[in-house]
Amino acid sequence: MSYVPSVEEAREILKKFNQDEFHLKHGEIVSGVMGYFAQEYDPEQVEFWKAVGMLHDLDFEQYPDQHCVKQQELMRELDLDERIIHATCSHGYGLTVDIKPEHLMEKILFAVDELTGLIGAVAIMRPSKSVDDLELKSVKKKFKTLNFAAGCSREVIRQGADMLAWELDDLISRTILAMRSLNPEMGI
Repeated sequence: MSYVPSVEEAREILKKFNQDEFHLKHGEIVSGVMGYFAQEYDPEQVEFWKAVGMLHDLDFEQYPDQHCVKQQELMRELDLDERIIHATCSHGYGLTVDIKPEHLMEKILFAVDELTGLIGAVAIMRPSKSVDDLELKSVKKKFKTLNFAAGCSREVIRQGADMLAWELDDLISRTILAMRSLNPEMGI
């Protein structure tokens, strides 16, 4: 019988496959952002959204060339629920897998995964090194500077906004707010 892990269990699963502090922190940030959006769109499923956010890059550290492909195998070996497998792997749609984000939660994950990285990179360049005083215009400026945080795909961020039928500015602004809501000890 497959299961849906709690956020704490998802964190421990993530740590089994990832040791790099960057990957662990990214899992925490995406989990928190997903929880923020779940409060608005699916308040009965906040824990599920957060677990998906925590586990979305489960295979990335060990299998970067098979990202979202190897993950399916690892998650099935752990007997995780197929909804988690589909949701986490759908953020690789068009890049490494043909698993399309179908549900709102999956579309939000697709949109915010790369965006949280870009926002975090902009934040650490600021004197405050925080999202607390970060404005949309600062992120938009760096969004247009393609060699800044070059690993954060602007095309994926745009596709995510389109999937959600949100304006890009709205997606960025709302994701900044979501990141502000996170525990300050995350250092963003």
